[in-house]
Amino acid sequence: MKKTVFVALAVSALLGACQYKSVAAPELSARDAEYIALVPKFDTYLPYLPYEIGDPTGQPPGTIYIDTKEKFLYLVLPNKKAIRYGVATGDEAYGWTGEAVVQRKAEWPRWTPPAEMVKRWPHLKPVAGGMNGGPENPLGARALYLFQNGHDTLYRIHGTNEPETIGRSASSGCIRMRNIDVIDLFNRVPVGARVVVV
Repeated sequence: MKKTVFVALAVSALLGACQYKSVAAPELSARDAEYIALVPKFDTYLPYLPYEIGDPTGQPPGTIYIDTKEKFLYLVLPNKKAIRYGVATGDEAYGWTGEAVVQRKAEWPRWTPPAEMVKRWPHLKPVAGGMNGGPENPLGARALYLFQNGHDTLYRIHGTNEPETIGRSASSGCIRMRNIDVIDLFNRVPVGARVVVV
């Protein structure tokens, strides 16, 4: 009996130490609420919801750290904390790693598929000239544009109209987030923020 009680207390203490702090959803504008309501609903796997956790990255506060293998984006906070978001990353052939900076931010951004993407996927020809922001646009609610040495990498951290892809390798190299999560990140991160992709 004593052993059972001890084991139960030990497990309870261990689980208590591992609990994550939920992150409150950001306030939405009327346009955000209208557009997000038009995106297909999908129940995100619990670990891919945003949580405040102990910082596993060792990076300075303000850094965005993306673990492409585990499918998590971390926003490093002061006091050795981080917000962890679930993401979708590039298919193996299209993934990338390295460092960049957030050079530009946009709400409900216009999307123009790169020429190589249109060549690879001819069904994109009708939008080769660009697609206005909105619920059907694959960049979703927000986009953070990543640059290296002053040059556009053509990679983005952005929302998605395919929330079922979170936690998978599904993009052409960009980092996809749930729309509600990319709005939260967008609100927290300034232009010039450092991004590390591993």
